[in-house]
Amino acid sequence: MGGWVKLKTSSPSTPPRDKKSKPPNQPTNSLTNQNALIPQMFRKLSSSSLFLRYTIFPVSTKPVFKSQSYNHPQSLRRLFFSSSSLKMSDSPNSPSIPTTTKPELLRSLESHLGSCFSNDPITPQPNPLIIVISGASGVGKDAVINKLRQVRQSLHFVVTATSRPMRPGEIDGKDYFFVSKDEFLSMIEKDELLEHALVYGDYKGIPKKRIQEFMGKGYDIVLRVDIQGAKTLRKILGSSAVFVFIVAESELAMVERLVDRRTESHEELLVRVATAREEIRHVKDFDYVVVNAKGKLDDSVKRVESIIDAEKSKVHQRVVRI
Repeated sequence: MGGWVKLKTSSPSTPPRDKKSKPPNQPTNSLTNQNALIPQMFRKLSSSSLFLRYTIFPVSTKPVFKSQSYNHPQSLRRLFFSSSSLKMSDSPNSPSIPTTTKPELLRSLESHLGSCFSNDPITPQPNPLIIVISGASGVGKDAVINKLRQVRQSLHFVVTATSRPMRPGEIDGKDYFFVSKDEFLSMIEKDELLEHALVYGDYKGIPKKRIQEFMGKGYDIVLRVDIQGAKTLRKILGSSAVFVFIVAESELAMVERLVDRRTESHEELLVRVATAREEIRHVKDFDYVVVNAKGKLDDSVKRVESIIDAEKSKVHQRVVRI
């Protein structure tokens, strides 16, 4: 089984022959010669990449060809040459692989998962913020806020009400709501202010109504307050608001800005400088600090914008309740 058996014969007419000589009267295309071609065909076929990719070799010590059908040379030829009939469609890169449209594939995935894919945002829209901007006198808070309002349309600056007189160049309703002391006290009695304080002998306060109105529209609110007002807002709003402290690049630069304003007398200027020195110590009570250096206003505004963007990207958003 699986090999050729050489039979001895008793015929005296068969002459002795050399071991290397061919058996007499055997045709050239006999079964033996055809069988001798099989190893050559196997070596040639085994060098093919298709053969190595698609042929599984049996791990066995027994003869492979046990069926009688494989004993015939024609059957052996069909066995070894069957790999040559592999089509290009067997290649992984074949264009004949069945394809489906994207909508069909999506519907199939939904069917297997048991639910439809939602088109809603994975994360909800960020909550509106209240950004409280403060700092000592002469650090350029107004310049930062005015530039910020120009470059960021989603902000609403809530104008502070004050009882102090209007300065040259200021506009009522844009810089402040200028009211009398009696009007301001009436606003306090009606609980119309989020916070209020007496600063340098004048009242300042933030109207609630404007904050609620624009936050309901999705705007972020910017509040400009002094250090005392920021301290009051921290007690009211806690961690629901973002507190940003603006500073000059140095104490000398801060004092020079106060001098250049020329809005105070010498005595008033002394009070301003002494107060500013004390106010700087409160920086530790804020969430962020931004240096507003002379001639680098754009850099300062970009820093405030980056703070707002970072707050908007937080997983746990601040929630403001007024």
